[in-house]
Amino acid sequence: MKIEQTRWVEATGWEPEPPGKLSENVRLVLLFGSTSILKEQKCFDEIKNAYPKAHLLGCSTAGEICDTRVTDDSLVVTAIAFEHTQLKGAQIKIGEVKNSFQAGEHLARSLDKERLVHVFVVSDGLNVNGSDLVKGLIKYLPDEVTVTGGLSGDGERFEETFVLWDSVPERDAIAVLGLYSDRLKIGYASLGGWDPFGPERLITRSKGSVLYELDGKSALELYKKYLGEHAKDLPASGLLFPLSLRTKEGETPVVRTILSVNEKDHSMTFAGDVPEGTYARLMKANFDRLIDGAVGAAKTCYEAIGSFSPDLAILISCVGRKIVLKQRIEEEVEGVRDVLGDRTILTGFYSYGEISPFTPNAKCELHNQTMTITTFSER
Repeated sequence: MKIEQTRWVEATGWEPEPPGKLSENVRLVLLFGSTSILKEQKCFDEIKNAYPKAHLLGCSTAGEICDTRVTDDSLVVTAIAFEHTQLKGAQIKIGEVKNSFQAGEHLARSLDKERLVHVFVVSDGLNVNGSDLVKGLIKYLPDEVTVTGGLSGDGERFEETFVLWDSVPERDAIAVLGLYSDRLKIGYASLGGWDPFGPERLITRSKGSVLYELDGKSALELYKKYLGEHAKDLPASGLLFPLSLRTKEGETPVVRTILSVNEKDHSMTFAGDVPEGTYARLMKANFDRLIDGAVGAAKTCYEAIGSFSPDLAILISCVGRKIVLKQRIEEEVEGVRDVLGDRTILTGFYSYGEISPFTPNAKCELHNQTMTITTFSER
């Protein structure tokens, strides 16, 4: 596997140089950029001309990752020349099917299953139920095929997101990439680092990703009570106080981020399912534990592939972590670099949701507020 990476910003253009050194050998180009750049399709003709035989896959973000740098308003281009891996992809608009579950089913069915080893997905970040999308995907994929990816972002605005697959970036879209190989090693993990606080409460009324009641009381009112002065800034301040959900004792909890509130019916909408009968607990940031979570995810990936440095690592971290860590945000990416080593190319983005199993052999789920890492190596 050979990889070249470059970054484009309005003020200075390409850094360190324009794309195209690997040229016709490239079969996949990953594009992660700000909403404005993707919307205006800046640099797209240049990228297509540089890599005429490559598939283009990418999305808008809440921050772009290029090596150990985290930037806004840039376009990160990672071109990959596989030696022993074939690719097939597909895209769907959410309006073409009834719901997110059916979108996942459709995309999974569109992929050939023979020699399929991994599926990478990028999705609209605002109008897709990520939990249902994952359920639909894994229903029609072989048990041994893993799924990782994330929901596209739009900075801290939450207004519009874009996904692209071999065409212009589009709203309300979901794209999948199937990787086929006998020699591709893949590592993956997802960890958070948030501290729970307050009592655990039972979700007594919810529908899909909409939460109405905890312990028979208004969930929104309870949430406001615990947020105190932060309540006036909802839903934005909800990124600082996600919910931890678990179904049974001893289960690894998943984290859910609030997307919107409805004062009229006292409800809150989250980035994934909040099922009735599960237990919920508020969480808050712990700076060092957030960075430790990113390092822990990297260690799990590293060990899963045999403790050697992978060729490529795609990092998908949550916008909420970026808001909390602020000027310390690059510390979590630097922590990943320390584990994976200098030879690994790092790319990725800050998202509205992360898709991955927690660890190898766990089931795939939608996460919020985690650092999710997928590593690739050809051996």
